Amino acid sequence: MALGKTHPATAAEIAATLADATEDEIEALLARYAEDPRAQVRRACGVAQRRVERHRGERVRVEGMYGLMRELGGDGVVLGLDEVGRGSVAGPLTVCAVALPDDPKVWGINDSKQLTPAKRRELSGRILSVAQAIGTCHISPAHIDEVGMAKAIREAMAGAIEDAGIEPDAVLIDGNPLHIHPKEKTLVKGDARVACIAAASIVAKVTRDDLMVELDSQYPGYHLAESKGYASPEHIAAIREHGLAPIHRASFCQNFLETARLF
Repeated sequence: MALGKTHPATAAEIAATLADATEDEIEALLARYAEDPRAQVRRACGVAQRRVERHRGERVRVEGMYGLMRELGGDGVVLGLDEVGRGSVAGPLTVCAVALPDDPKVWGINDSKQLTPAKRRELSGRILSVAQAIGTCHISPAHIDEVGMAKAIREAMAGAIEDAGIEPDAVLIDGNPLHIHPKEKTLVKGDARVACIAAASIVAKVTRDDLMVELDSQYPGYHLAESKGYASPEHIAAIREHGLAPIHRASFCQNFLETARLF
């Protein structure tokens, strides 16, 4: 980085330096070039200043998620839980439980639905590297058909807590009360508001997506790698053409099959 150069030769060089600056370097560079009269430098400073403000806002957002985790969960070990695959027509229901330390913080953490696949994978790796505990539970399609989704979710939540292998001081769950743990607290949209629930949503999503890619090789033709088991047009068409496979939730798919029989 060009911090060592007192006076870059051109406005273009200053603009490039600002564009390439790390978060630790950028404020010093902005102070250095704040009074530069050249239009290109002033534009570059404006872009860099907006980047600083976005970064500050993001830090405040994530710090708030950690703060709410502690406000709801107290000072002990707090497990956050979230599920993925509730509305899928194929593959398991997956629940992950994650306990996060206060530091190091996982910057960028958010509800998994708000993140790109690449960002989810990056964050999942960081979560796995710092988490105090992680538990996972998959509920099979056949068992979902047998007991129904409401009971399947409760079983998956309880299974993920057990798999985490720790005794939590608080259990924080996205959504409405499930009565699966004596120390349970629930929060609607908790996956976007509480750090450990967001972490659970990310790990659950990445874990289940990887599993659906594996299942795609075992059950080709159903577009499982692309649809992740949800009812995409291609997936529905494959069900109508080939019928159900063992990885399908029959109770979720009857309307597709009944519609096909009408034609």
